[in-house]
Amino acid sequence: MMWLFVLICLVVLLAVGLDLFPKLYPPFGGKPSPEDMKRYRQSPNYKGTKFQYPVETKMFKPSPGSWITAFREYVQRKPQLKPDRPLPQVNLTRQMIEELRDDTAVWFGHSSLFLQMGGVRLLLDPMFSISSSPIGGSKRFSGLPFGNLNEFPPIDALVLSHDHYDHLDYGTIRHLKDRVGRFIGPLGIRCHLERWGVAPGQIEETDWWEELELQGVRLACTPARHFSGRALFKQGGGGLWCSWVLTTPKTRVYFSGDSGYGPHFKEIGEKYGPFDLTLMECGQYDDRWWDIHMLPEQTARAHLDVRGNVLLPIHWGAFSLAMHSWYDPVRRLTEEAKQRGIPLATPKIGEPVQIGSSDYPTEAWWKLAGSTRNAPGFRGARPSSTMK
Repeated sequence: MMWLFVLICLVVLLAVGLDLFPKLYPPFGGKPSPEDMKRYRQSPNYKGTKFQYPVETKMFKPSPGSWITAFREYVQRKPQLKPDRPLPQVNLTRQMIEELRDDTAVWFGHSSLFLQMGGVRLLLDPMFSISSSPIGGSKRFSGLPFGNLNEFPPIDALVLSHDHYDHLDYGTIRHLKDRVGRFIGPLGIRCHLERWGVAPGQIEETDWWEELELQGVRLACTPARHFSGRALFKQGGGGLWCSWVLTTPKTRVYFSGDSGYGPHFKEIGEKYGPFDLTLMECGQYDDRWWDIHMLPEQTARAHLDVRGNVLLPIHWGAFSLAMHSWYDPVRRLTEEAKQRGIPLATPKIGEPVQIGSSDYPTEAWWKLAGSTRNAPGFRGARPSSTMK
């Protein structure tokens, strides 16, 4: 019976280790205090034991069958998950950023952006680590367009959409925290930032439809159709997730965060539109999880719903987190935008885009970074019932 005793001991040790590891490893983040949880439960978006979108939203739940299907699709379709060579970039220096005078957006790949509005400097969902997750994860396609994070001048505010690893990054926060004035995000973001050394007085949490002002820039926390959480083996159950409306008397910008298509886009457009620029999620989609990530055709539709002018696609160009070719999001969105008459900005990583200008980047630079063949259709490319 000794073997049984040893097996039980190993199982117990493994269970204890899996429980302790997230608590001892800072990148997993923190746990809300009882006081914070009391406030979160008072939110109209908190139902039962977690935050919820008002329309039923299903997350992908891995199963042996789903993994077998995904593997079969990969073998049959052979998507090009990564580019053949480093992506073209526009190199940035601190001096170049400091000399910006116009309202400007700079995309760094995935959903990370620098935004200057009315002279106020913002970072949106900055994620500058080499991997999309603290354990494993997809590796970044290319380096960043600046030598290191010291190239950034002081940042007035860091604005977050939710707590997933590819949007809220431990290493990035730790490196930037002493040069950021305020940290702004949805309910539930505080515990992670405080664990990573951000002073409590610098953090501001908001619920959907709440607004705040920062040196003349108005920020409205608006809905998104997604989920949150940083647990190893559990989906959901984290803080709130959101999109953002950012406005000055001169400029209006919409940042979608991560979101599936839903009625909230029209609500936002009716309340806050039109927008000079929309920064819209377009990438990491599959019809196994179309409730929480839009297909490119839905991205175009959402842009029209919020009454956007120029559309700049995000959530692509840095990591491979789905079973589509790395360039598929921008290829399909380019076709859809042309059919719908949507002005589409396609800057290289690091290339400034002047907000409100009719002169914006449109080069199809991704065609130079590797094969952009038309692949046969597969489950992840099929339009979902949301489009009906």
